[in-house]
Amino acid sequence: MENFRFHNATDIRFGTDHIDNELNDAVSKFGNNVLFVYGGQSIKKSGLYDRVLKLLAGKNIVELPGVEPNPKIESVREGQRLAKENDIDVILAVGGGSVIDASKVIGSARYYDGDPWDLVLDGQKRFEIDQLPLIDILTLSATESEMNVGSVITNPETHQKFGVGGPNSPAVSFLDPTLTYTVPARQTAAGSMDIFSHLCEQYFDRAENNDATKGMIEGLMKSVIKWAPVAIKEPENYDARANLMWTATMALNGIVGEGNVNDWTVHPLEHELSAFYDITHGVGLGILTPRWMHYCLRDQTTIPLFARFARNVWNIQEDDDTTAAGFALQSTREWITSLGFEMTLPEVGIEDEVHFDEMAKSAVKTGNLTKDAYVKLDEDAVKDIYRNSMIK
Repeated sequence: MENFRFHNATDIRFGTDHIDNELNDAVSKFGNNVLFVYGGQSIKKSGLYDRVLKLLAGKNIVELPGVEPNPKIESVREGQRLAKENDIDVILAVGGGSVIDASKVIGSARYYDGDPWDLVLDGQKRFEIDQLPLIDILTLSATESEMNVGSVITNPETHQKFGVGGPNSPAVSFLDPTLTYTVPARQTAAGSMDIFSHLCEQYFDRAENNDATKGMIEGLMKSVIKWAPVAIKEPENYDARANLMWTATMALNGIVGEGNVNDWTVHPLEHELSAFYDITHGVGLGILTPRWMHYCLRDQTTIPLFARFARNVWNIQEDDDTTAAGFALQSTREWITSLGFEMTLPEVGIEDEVHFDEMAKSAVKTGNLTKDAYVKLDEDAVKDIYRNSMIK
């Protein structure tokens, strides 16, 4: 296990009673000028939009609607303008990870005079300026943006999608599982895959004797494996929604990544897909993950960890490590397929290899995949994974 330092200051309010009783006080702590950031029409259809406005009656509310999945830099630019012009004190983000991601960068852009894309390209700039406090109400279990400092922002003009960290995680996060009841089955499935991928990215790591981290991840993996199909089939099953929501939060709030050595692999590969083609992030991860695992198993040094994954996550009772590892890959693919979304690139509209060279080059560079990946990947290896994702 490697040395680490851990700090997370987000105040989590989990359950059904907190929003009505505590939202106004939580916002008031930071001021009266509020930038209310949200996505499409879903919070209006569900009644959450009107509920929030009623709870914040008397405050100066400025709205930034329309934040899209794979949040675009244009929304951040508009948020920067609104925050500056209206002397915003606090941001309230109501939605999923995309809304919260955009809001974090807007919080920094409030104190930056240049283009907010600069803050994505060079995250260090965010640590040299202030950041508006952020409160969020989560409506989708997936990214865990509600309890970390990260954001992923897309620039469609340059076909770039980058993750960037900042100085602060959200000040307060309201996590009410009932707000996810209306999430469509496909979004629930994609979000669940995102959770599972976050866990895989941290589990498949070469740090020695990090059993504490590995054990926590195994438990969280078993949670998402169990409850995702239930939530898809029974969208108003509270236990399913609650377990998915807390699993998502725990998967990426920093705790289960501590003591590790390697950086992530599948996410840099997928960011290229959604940067060029704007596909659903979780679906892209679902397509790539089993192909990446298959590539990893070419390296015999990965067999013991995949065998552990087989026994402790998939309950595969097989004495031979190589056989167990193969069964783990099979079980993973079968579970992802059972979620019901597309499992090949052509099914999501990527029907040729025209951008593969450019995508592979960028993924290797941004993910530092030849140096820091669990199994090191060069551009040819990345293209191999993309090509294998073209076929069933």
